Amino acid sequence: MHKLPDLSPKDLWKHFLEICKIPRPSKQEAQIREHIQAFAARQKLKCLVDDTGNLVIYKNPSLGMENRQTVILQSHLDMVPQKNADVVHDFTKDPIKPYIDHDWVTAEGTTLGADNGIGIATIMAILESSHLPHGPIEALLTIDEESGMSGAKGLSPNALSGSILLNLDTEDEGELYVGCAGGIDLVINSRYEIHDTNETDKTFNIALRGLKGGHSGLDIHLGRGNANKLMTRFLKQVSITSTLGIVQITGGTMRNAIPRECFATIVIPAADEETLFHTKQQFENDINNEIGTIETSWSINIEPTNHVPSVMSKPAQQQLLNALYACPNGVMRMSPSTSNVIDTSTNLGILNVKDGMIQVTCMVRSLTESCGEDIAQTVSSTFELINATIDREAQYPGWSPKNNSEILTIMTQVYKQLFDIYPEVKVIHAGLECGLLASHYPHCDMISFGPTIRNAHSPDEKVHINSVHKFWELLVATLKAIPEKS
Repeated sequence: MHKLPDLSPKDLWKHFLEICKIPRPSKQEAQIREHIQAFAARQKLKCLVDDTGNLVIYKNPSLGMENRQTVILQSHLDMVPQKNADVVHDFTKDPIKPYIDHDWVTAEGTTLGADNGIGIATIMAILESSHLPHGPIEALLTIDEESGMSGAKGLSPNALSGSILLNLDTEDEGELYVGCAGGIDLVINSRYEIHDTNETDKTFNIALRGLKGGHSGLDIHLGRGNANKLMTRFLKQVSITSTLGIVQITGGTMRNAIPRECFATIVIPAADEETLFHTKQQFENDINNEIGTIETSWSINIEPTNHVPSVMSKPAQQQLLNALYACPNGVMRMSPSTSNVIDTSTNLGILNVKDGMIQVTCMVRSLTESCGEDIAQTVSSTFELINATIDREAQYPGWSPKNNSEILTIMTQVYKQLFDIYPEVKVIHAGLECGLLASHYPHCDMISFGPTIRNAHSPDEKVHINSVHKFWELLVATLKAIPEKS
């Protein structure tokens, strides 16, 4: 077995291991930015932090490459903080603990942060190198990609001069991406009345766990269970067969991660206890029959707890369950023009019901602006029926493929020369910063690529070791092949 420091390319993995020690959830990138600034100072590289908090580092060309076009290498500094419920981990101070599992690198019970830590480490290895041929390089490391892309939105318009941008943030080696979906976050808020419970009622905690979760763009088509939707379905069934009172519901932590867990506290009359567990058994049978070949480790457990004096009012409870049940989730539309490409989807990512307040966060993605708007209106209309307020946050544009892309032609040829096979050219359903970056720098010829990462945005995240080496080879060869300035 190899150890992580022994993996190739060594400089890339060296930097990735250092990155894993530094907390970097979205909106808390100061420590990782300071780490990279100190690195740039040691390398005697000019760097700046713009008013938004993005970091830009400049490297001069290697000998003989002075007349090549300037390349922007771009990744984001933040990561999605997800952990298993039984894991004690504070993402604001605790290090990620990576380890090798056969052909993959993964982490102990948390997200690995290969999205986009491998991209950061790759850029640092390029900036540190003294022997790799390359023209002028501008490294752009943005903040807050995972929770709204505010870094790319607020990028200073004069920070960069490059004509080619290589975004190192996709997750399938052997694929070159030339377009991506846009996104809309919908934050739904409502209040509800609280009623007293009877002292003879029984209170139970419900825990729905063990779903795979994943990236709400890359994994939305895989048929995985959404914990918030499944909990809603179970509570709706309980409300039909028993006299249900909802105390609280909590599920999901990120709008762009398919929720893996959802927890609820409910109150029922003592006489309905047997019916509750019968409903649970029927629910388990139904879900296993529907998605049991996909979700092999999920569970729903019900445990008695201390008496709770108040619950959601019956009218409010009925309205909430109906709205959550009706809220669309998953793939809404496939692309009519590109085979096997998702056009539009939505993810019911966060659900919090407690102490008279309801908050729901959904993320809509679409390659087609009008279709994304249509689904956003569908979700909004569903919750407007219960008089909720809906705010739009973190809306960002898609990225349309560019005709006659020179960097696509170059990388296609380079890949064929390296690996004797042509790469696949694709449009991705996930959101990339390229759409926003293109609005600031419309002259840039852009492409996105990366190593193979699986289960991003979940504690099962892992990166394929050999794909990292191939990704590195492709980047190094591409930098060597960048054409001269016109």
